[in-house]
Amino acid sequence: MNFREADVGELADVVYVLGANAAGKSNLLEAIRFVRDLAKTRGGGLQQAIESRGGIKKIRCLHARKDTEVVVALQIADDELSAKWSYEIAFNLPGSGHREPQVVRETVKRTNSSGGESILLERPDKKDKQDSFLLRETSLEQASANAEFRDLASFLGSVSYVHLVPQLLKFGDQIGGRVLEDDPFGQEFLFRIARTQARTRDARLRRVEKALQAVVPQLEDLQFVKDEITGQPHLEMRFKHHRPRGAKQREDQFSDGTLRIIALLWLMQESGGGPLLLEEPELSLNEDVVRQLPELFSRIVKSQKTKRQIILTTHSEALLSNPGINSDSLLLVIPSDEGSQLRKTSEQENNALSVGLSPGEVVLPVVRKANKALQLTLDL
Repeated sequence: MNFREADVGELADVVYVLGANAAGKSNLLEAIRFVRDLAKTRGGGLQQAIESRGGIKKIRCLHARKDTEVVVALQIADDELSAKWSYEIAFNLPGSGHREPQVVRETVKRTNSSGGESILLERPDKKDKQDSFLLRETSLEQASANAEFRDLASFLGSVSYVHLVPQLLKFGDQIGGRVLEDDPFGQEFLFRIARTQARTRDARLRRVEKALQAVVPQLEDLQFVKDEITGQPHLEMRFKHHRPRGAKQREDQFSDGTLRIIALLWLMQESGGGPLLLEEPELSLNEDVVRQLPELFSRIVKSQKTKRQIILTTHSEALLSNPGINSDSLLLVIPSDEGSQLRKTSEQENNALSVGLSPGEVVLPVVRKANKALQLTLDL
């Protein structure tokens, strides 16, 4: 972790986390993924979440000294229920005895529409003090303990993280190997489409097709098909051609950029409640397409019956060249020799954005300058 401490405040429907390479952009996504992994109904929980990341030492801040306790606190606004949830988890290794991570503090609070706050969980509690072994698990991960805040646990468990690797999608059956739980790299993306109800699948693919026609020359049709012999799912594109039925291609012939944009458009239409976390969605896309992504994200979020928040990392000048990106959507990662800092745009930066300058013109030079200053300090 790059952050000793970070407070991001309220986040917009679409959030752009900006920073140079290795500044710590992914750390914000990782903190949300960590809580997601606590709440997962299968393969989740505190011990698994820590072990899968290489142990507590890999999770702690790189600049941690005596303050070795790890804390993640989230607030979730539920517009449908007019409520706000607060969840905090703190954990560390015990000072002696059994050396497995333990809960130091876990709290759940709920604030209703009139401002009344209820404390639904506060640990350690009496049972924890009688049996410290119970502190090896969070209440969030236990169905027997989270009854009062199961809506919160379900929401956190539905967070999705995507960093699509086109080659795994194209050649997954030939590459083989273990598919990671939640399939963040898209190896089983086609099966994800196949499991979707046919009517919903066709409607989503029509919307993807319409968006693609603006950037993929000669595209006439995008369809889901199954191999008649093997039953293997495929995506098939038909292009305008001198032949009456047009020329066809399947996903192993698509460009990497085309596959990534199809996956992004599909995933943004999936309902799941929790945020969709995207790692540098501009990769493999040409700059003309990248420039259109902010408008695309905004349009998809507005069209959803239940809005799904999108949080993405980027340092793409083309992506941030859109002057329509709201300043509330920007989070800057500023590295320093005492750990990176997260901040929103300053008043001066907001003024520059308000007169029509793009985030690429206003904030990218700021994060690049901070990174060069840090590099100079480290070199000295």
